[in-house]
Amino acid sequence: FADAFLEEVDAYAESGLPVRRPNSMNNYGLIVNEIGMKQALTELQREILWPVARLLWPTHGSAFHDHHSFMVRYRSDEDAGLDMHTDDSDVTFNVCLGKEFTGAGLTFCGMGGHQDHRQFAFQYKHVKGRAVVHLGTKRHGADDIISGDRRNLIIWNHNNAWRLSDAYRRRMSRYSKESGEPDERCLSYTHDRDYAAYKPYPPGVREKGLAQRAWCPPPRACYDTMSEKLDEPPRDPYGRGGMCPVE
Repeated sequence: FADAFLEEVDAYAESGLPVRRPNSMNNYGLIVNEIGMKQALTELQREILWPVARLLWPTHGSAFHDHHSFMVRYRSDEDAGLDMHTDDSDVTFNVCLGKEFTGAGLTFCGMGGHQDHRQFAFQYKHVKGRAVVHLGTKRHGADDIISGDRRNLIIWNHNNAWRLSDAYRRRMSRYSKESGEPDERCLSYTHDRDYAAYKPYPPGVREKGLAQRAWCPPPRACYDTMSEKLDEPPRDPYGRGGMCPVE
């Protein structure tokens, strides 16, 4: 399956026909739903992915109504890795199709909005032909590739019934106070307000304005020492001061 699927994708990429970026973060790859393969992946979703997701997460995987499926490519001279993020997905399947590479694993942290959101959980090593399955709200990032060329098929599965539920809306509107300072492995230069307190920004981040748009954690979820880390006064009940409120 891995070789045959990758052969089809590469043939399309070499055809000169237009392709779109797979998502807002990856620069290399394509959306396989747009090159005539959506029906095949819908059948894969129905016959294999949904039964697995329903077993692992009965609520999030209670039904699948759609999917966004795409290929990503990592090389040292292109996208070497990917910043920490969560997916616009209820359940994500990430299948390694090859080719030959070293490095380029996945680092997983906590669940979005939970007190351990930015605490290290585990590191996953890709193996050709194997899939890693996780909830879309699980914070994760792609480790830098050391050598070679990694290709992955990623399927973001969407459950409309879950997204319309009261439980989903409550979850999206809540954000727990962080349990402590973040693990540096879980920091995001795209999203985290305190990134620069722990490590320097990668080249070009400030120029793109990403640091100015950072939002995580929101004010109500600051860990106890965050104002100190940001070198700003705590925000008082009248809205004066920094981004983190006084307890």
